[in-house]
Amino acid sequence: MKKVSETKTKLKSKDLLGIRELEKDEIELILDTALSFKEVSKRTIKKVPALRGRTIVNLFLEPSTRTRTSFELAGKRLSADTVNFSAKSSALAKGESLKDTAETLEAMNADLVVMRHSASGSSHFLARTTHLSVVNAGDGSHEHPTQALLDLFTIQEKVGSLEGLKIAIVGDISHSRVARSNILAMNKMGAEVKVVGPPTLLPAEIEMMGAQVDYDLDDSIEWADVLYMLRIQLERQEESLFPSIREYAALFGLNKERIMRAKKDVLIMHPGPMNRGVEIASDVADLPQTLITEQVANGVAVRMAVLYLLLGGAEIV
Repeated sequence: MKKVSETKTKLKSKDLLGIRELEKDEIELILDTALSFKEVSKRTIKKVPALRGRTIVNLFLEPSTRTRTSFELAGKRLSADTVNFSAKSSALAKGESLKDTAETLEAMNADLVVMRHSASGSSHFLARTTHLSVVNAGDGSHEHPTQALLDLFTIQEKVGSLEGLKIAIVGDISHSRVARSNILAMNKMGAEVKVVGPPTLLPAEIEMMGAQVDYDLDDSIEWADVLYMLRIQLERQEESLFPSIREYAALFGLNKERIMRAKKDVLIMHPGPMNRGVEIASDVADLPQTLITEQVANGVAVRMAVLYLLLGGAEIV
C-alpha cells in the first residue's frame, strides 16, 4: 500500500471548488491518498495526528446529513479541531452577508472552511474574499466535487480503472451538481459518459460537457458498465417537469426487470438519499452490486485526503 508520506502532500490550489479546476494527476493524487486513509478508518483507534492544531469550519447553509457528517468525521480523524455551523445557528440567519461571515471566520484564525450553499458560485465567492482554504461541499446546481471523487474511488476499487468504462447517469440531470461533477471527473479519467432522463430534466448544454444524451433508459441498460441513479430533486423544481412520480419510476426507475437485462457485473450507484421505489426498486437496492454503502464509507477517506492535501498535513505513520 502506498503511504501518504511517500506522495506529494499538497494540491496546486489552496481550494477545492470544482472538478473543472483539477488536473488528472491531482485527481489521482487524491485517490491514492484516500487509499491510505481508508486503512486508517479500519483501525480500532481511527485517528492520526496529521492536522493536529488546524481548525476546520463546516459551514452548511443548506440541509445535509451525509456530507456534513462525512466531513466532520474526516476532520476529527485527522485530529483537526472542527466547528460546525448550520443555516439556523449562523449569523446568516439574522441577515449577515456571506462576506461578513467569511471575514469573521478568518478573524478567528480558522484554516479551512467546508461550505454548502444553495447559490451556485458561492464557494468561488468565498475563496476570492478570504485567505482561508475553501472546499465546495455543494453549491446550488453547480458542482459537488468530493462526491464525484468518492464515486471515482468506489468504482476504481471494483474495476481498477475508469479508462474505457461506460457509465450511464440517470435522472434529474438539470438540478444535479453531482451529475455535473461526475461528468467532468469521469471524462478526465477516460470513461465514456451518457446521461439518461426525460427531456425536461436534461439541460440543453449537457453535451458540451462531454456526455452523450439518451431519453430512454431501456436503450442504455445493456450498454452501461455502471448505472448511476440520481435522486429526483423536487425541492429544486419550480414547476412539475414530469406527469407523476409513478410515471417517472415506470420509465426511468431501476427495477428487477431492467436489471435482468443489464451486464452481469454492472455496478449500481446512487449519491443518496435514495427514494426506494422511485429511482431504485427495493429489491434492486439490496443487490450485492449496489454500492451505496460503499460510497458512504469511501466518502470519509476521500474527504480526509482532500483536507490533508489542501492543508499540507504532517507525515502519517
